[in-house]
Amino acid sequence: MPKKSRKGYYVKGEFVAEGSEADRQLQAELHDEDAPSRTAQKKASESLQELGEELIVTSKAVLTGLPLPDTLAAAIVEARSITSFGARRRQIRFIGKLLRRLDADAVDAIRAALRFEHRKAAAGVQLFHQAEQWRDALIEHDGKLEQWIEEFPGSDIQELRSLIRQARLDARKCGPGGDKRQGRAYRQIFALVRAQLKARGRG
Repeated sequence: MPKKSRKGYYVKGEFVAEGSEADRQLQAELHDEDAPSRTAQKKASESLQELGEELIVTSKAVLTGLPLPDTLAAAIVEARSITSFGARRRQIRFIGKLLRRLDADAVDAIRAALRFEHRKAAAGVQLFHQAEQWRDALIEHDGKLEQWIEEFPGSDIQELRSLIRQARLDARKCGPGGDKRQGRAYRQIFALVRAQLKARGRG
């Protein structure tokens, strides 16, 4: 006989069934007697649930650096391990309720920390693509090296010239169907270029 699924959510590793005494106590604690209008309340609730979903997919390293209360952090970790769609939605609603318990400044601090992490991630992706473009341009076009020297006079030009020559030799050895990315020089040019771009970004 199939096991009857239970509805509820997790608090610090403990399952709380909907309708149980523990659930009623938690709901009473989370209830705001001075609630605003239903429309405003619903909008605020949806916004916090969206924030909760964002926290669930945030990397563990970032999550540990956020100003989250222990109960909220534990609920987010629990949500990550839930595979059932319905159970996950209930856990997200519970996370939203926990977020509503925080004051506006605490929620703003969490949002600001997430925005900062997103900007860092976007900058990292942009840097990666810029390094790829410069690497390919340096290998494929002679004139690009002069442009690079002009923009990055602090580069080790002798090393870069040598790596470009080697990368071109490796590409010719690979032939039309070969994978030029396997060459050591190809990877070293990327590393050198990325380091210079990153240093300029910090300057």
